[in-house]
Amino acid sequence: MYKNRLKELREENNQIQKNMANMLNITRSLYGRYETEHETMPTKYLNIIANYFNVSLDYLFTFTNTKNYPYINKEIDKLKISQRLKEFRKENKLTQEKLAEILNVSQSTIAEYERKTNIIATPFLYTICKKYNISADYLLGKTNDPKYLNK
Repeated sequence: MYKNRLKELREENNQIQKNMANMLNITRSLYGRYETEHETMPTKYLNIIANYFNVSLDYLFTFTNTKNYPYINKEIDKLKISQRLKEFRKENKLTQEKLAEILNVSQSTIAEYERKTNIIATPFLYTICKKYNISADYLLGKTNDPKYLNK
């Protein structure tokens, strides 16, 4: 999902895992488990790392080899997540129930994302973007363009 890019960016920038862990205010061992994907890094931490290295989430997820977009917001926008997730579902003729089934979560989880209660969890964000070729940065409100990723 993101482990190769995390390690690559860290090493290219002469950083050690301890420095990255300190930036996220977590232990080095937890960061190491995130970097090897033995645990899934939360979306908010991936965003911090993307901002630190000035790359897009799409780049971290290896959806693109373009490191960044001309305009990118540093913050995740819960309002835009809500709007864009609803828009995405309608464009793909998906109910909350159907999307929940695809992601193997409860319908209430999708409803929480659409009510601006929670940020989309990393595995669900990755699955949606990979399956439907939509930009993670777009869904999270970090950019308006691109909406869809080049194949």
